[in-house]
Amino acid sequence: MSLSPAFLDELRARTSLSALIGKTTKLQKAGREMRGCCPFHNEKTPSFYVNDDKGFYHCFGCSAHGDAIRWMTDQRGLPFMDAVKELAQTAGMELPAMDRQSAAKAERAKGLHEAMTDAAAWFTEQLNGLAGTEARALLDRRGISAETARTFGMGFAPDSRGKLKTALKDYGDPMLVESGMLIQVEGKQPYDRFRGRLMIPIRDARGRTIAFGGRILDQGEPKYLNSPDTPLFDKGRTLYNLDRAASAARKADRVLVVEGYMDVIALAQAGIGEAVAPLGTALTEAQLERLWRMVDVPILCFDGDAAGQKAALRAAHRALPMLAPGRSLSFVTLPQGQDPDDLVKAGGAAAMEKLLAEPQPLVDRLWQAELAAEPLDTPEQRAGLKRRLGELAAGIADASVRSEYQSDFRRRCDTHFTPQRKPFVPFQRGKQPWRPGPAITSGPVTSEAKAVRDTGIDPVLAKAVLAGLIRHPAEIARHMEVLGSLRLADGALGRLFEAVVDLALEDRRKANALDSAHLVTILARSGFGEVATDLLRADAMPYTFTQRLGDETRAREDLDEAIAILIARPEVDAQLAQATQAMQTRFTDEAFERQVALVKEKQALEMRLANLCQSNEDARSLGSEGN
Repeated sequence: MSLSPAFLDELRARTSLSALIGKTTKLQKAGREMRGCCPFHNEKTPSFYVNDDKGFYHCFGCSAHGDAIRWMTDQRGLPFMDAVKELAQTAGMELPAMDRQSAAKAERAKGLHEAMTDAAAWFTEQLNGLAGTEARALLDRRGISAETARTFGMGFAPDSRGKLKTALKDYGDPMLVESGMLIQVEGKQPYDRFRGRLMIPIRDARGRTIAFGGRILDQGEPKYLNSPDTPLFDKGRTLYNLDRAASAARKADRVLVVEGYMDVIALAQAGIGEAVAPLGTALTEAQLERLWRMVDVPILCFDGDAAGQKAALRAAHRALPMLAPGRSLSFVTLPQGQDPDDLVKAGGAAAMEKLLAEPQPLVDRLWQAELAAEPLDTPEQRAGLKRRLGELAAGIADASVRSEYQSDFRRRCDTHFTPQRKPFVPFQRGKQPWRPGPAITSGPVTSEAKAVRDTGIDPVLAKAVLAGLIRHPAEIARHMEVLGSLRLADGALGRLFEAVVDLALEDRRKANALDSAHLVTILARSGFGEVATDLLRADAMPYTFTQRLGDETRAREDLDEAIAILIARPEVDAQLAQATQAMQTRFTDEAFERQVALVKEKQALEMRLANLCQSNEDARSLGSEGN
């Protein structure tokens, strides 16, 4: 069938958009337009407008926009052709003629739809009759109310090989076999597929029954039995409850994916109507695409057992190649041994909402799974983790998302395998924030120790810190109190340090954001151009914060650490000199322990400085891997 632009324009012209939308959304007159609360997002003040003259709707809150056909596809969740057919029927328009083959196929589908509708009605009749006593008892045990059973069209298939076949005999055995309701075995008469089961209709986006799921009433296998694929039903492209969940998902701005029918039904009964379920198989690409048409980040709520978590990870891997900016998945892990049905029975909708409030992003789920995949004790095992993560990221088709995943995985590996440093604490004289153990009480600082402290600034590290502050001038304000008490060496380095701090203070008073290039320009005018240029040579110092390019967050963290070491080392050296002098004057166990502790502190500071150099090497290595 070919739909010309002229036909579609005529269809839009014959459709009263306000009447169409007004069937489900309350509208009020507002001048030449109609106004109401947007059906695509929750709001209290109306920002949704419908213009019949121009034939479009628009929301000034969420930017939803479209015509009559778009309304049917986005709000009702219909496929394009189904939307056109429904609008054309309402408008009294004949669709363009189909070719003979398409017409025959459409006629066949019409007969199948009618057969499935009658089958659903017959199953419902059986559930409510004498034959359905045991099935109704099962619903009572599962806490499913009669109203919920009616809403979902639930029914019962008697334990008989021919009762449905007899009830629908007017359709003929070939059509019932084609619909999946009968089983055909060569050389035997067709017989009922579903026997002795609670019946759950599976509907398409338009709410038409296209298949069934049957649950056994007692013990036995299989516990659930689904219709086979038919001309109406493709289980890899269908999501259970899509017809009812589509509208609810748009209002809630989320869609939940659970494992089975009963989970969907239990959640709906608890007031959470935006849940769907795959039909006995892992989520397929077609199902993921359908979910993304509803929301940007569907939430997968699978059981906490091994099978549920394996299914969640399969979905994560399958989604990776299809990711796009803003389009992803998130995950909620249910308590071990519980499914959504169990959860809402025990704690109501609030228990489920508590979990849904903090879903796990896709990248976290992938990282968690790979981290737990095998031990990471050896370099080879750690290299294996990086290789696996690289392969996952490489499978993402969108270049921008792929690049972000590669960077994120590198950062995670770097953080996980780098020894944790203590957080930076601004130094205050008399306190020793760098010390891991309890503070060691000290007496008055001697003149010899004071001389060590005042002249003990490491000039090489001081140059690196100064270069880092020029590279990242916004950091000066964070460390102003500490840096102001710091006495650098005399000469050009000390004068440059004072100039850098003064410029940062001046810009802070003016509420300006001082950037590195601006700072260097001003320093050059003040006669510090040559020394500043020498400091900023990328090959001069082995630290991330002195490099022109790199991870900004990492550089700032490393600069924090360097300032902490720069401040702490003279104080440790001064106290060590004092402790050594005390030992020479009078040996005591306490004095000896103090000296040993301070020696360890000095060694720890040296190790932290070595880690900073290694941090830069790791960053360079990861950068070269990324290239």
